[in-house]
Amino acid sequence: MDEQKIELLVVDDEEFNRDILEEYLTAGGYAVTLAEDGEAAWEVLNSGGHNFSAVLLDRMMPRLDGMGLLKRIKSVSRFEHIPVIFQTALDNPSDIVEGMNAGAFYYLTKPVDKDMLLAIVQSAVSVRVLSTSRHEELSKERRQFFSLMRRGEFQLCTLEEARGLANTLASFYPDPARVLLGLSELLINAVEHGNLGISYTEKSRLLHEARWEEEIKHRLALPESAGKVVNVQLEHLSGEIRVTITDCGTGFDWNKYLEMSPERAFDPNGRGIAMSRMMSFDALEYMGKGNQVTAVVRV
Repeated sequence: MDEQKIELLVVDDEEFNRDILEEYLTAGGYAVTLAEDGEAAWEVLNSGGHNFSAVLLDRMMPRLDGMGLLKRIKSVSRFEHIPVIFQTALDNPSDIVEGMNAGAFYYLTKPVDKDMLLAIVQSAVSVRVLSTSRHEELSKERRQFFSLMRRGEFQLCTLEEARGLANTLASFYPDPARVLLGLSELLINAVEHGNLGISYTEKSRLLHEARWEEEIKHRLALPESAGKVVNVQLEHLSGEIRVTITDCGTGFDWNKYLEMSPERAFDPNGRGIAMSRMMSFDALEYMGKGNQVTAVVRV
């Protein structure tokens, strides 16, 4: 953890639940702010005194419930990119789909398991932490310079390179914060699933055991990973920016990941492609066996 702790907002109308979540998250190294319902949480968000990397939100609350607060968060540009994790006793598929379509990143079932909570929070905030003031501090002149570029080609191998390139590529867009999530998801998928062959089930287990990045480093060091790269091509065309990402993998059944699925709502992974398609890009197209994807943003 950095010296400056990652801030989380926990919203629940039951004091016992707030105390448990605060205990677990504080032990995990996070700075936690508590709110007893949606209206109180909205006041905290608007106070301007925090930089939350995720919101853990109860579904059923008085005054303003979880869905109401989620919709408010997603309707305001300075909050819309904050990951929202529902923690709820509801398991109705229609309720789950409603929340995910409204922009919820994850679901946690009550009572909350500590290890699963920390794994899901780590996943939720990982992309948000990348979205630092770096993009906000870009000068107008620098943005204009980036807009002059018409084509670029890149190669990467590691998670660190994927995250760094996502930040760099986001700088070419009019709204960097909007595309950062999607670019990060696609580039990381190309490394972990494409080049290194980590399956959906394996990633869920590794995240739960807090060994995901350790396993990626291990596989990168294997002889069979030598020479495997992710190729990235950026094209700034008239009216749109296109990024095409190609990995060395055998592909996957991408169709089932394009939409939110209630079956995957409680997993620590599996919604990145759907969220990218919904929030970051105007079009997302996989080609052939699935080891190549093109993301389009209209400008």
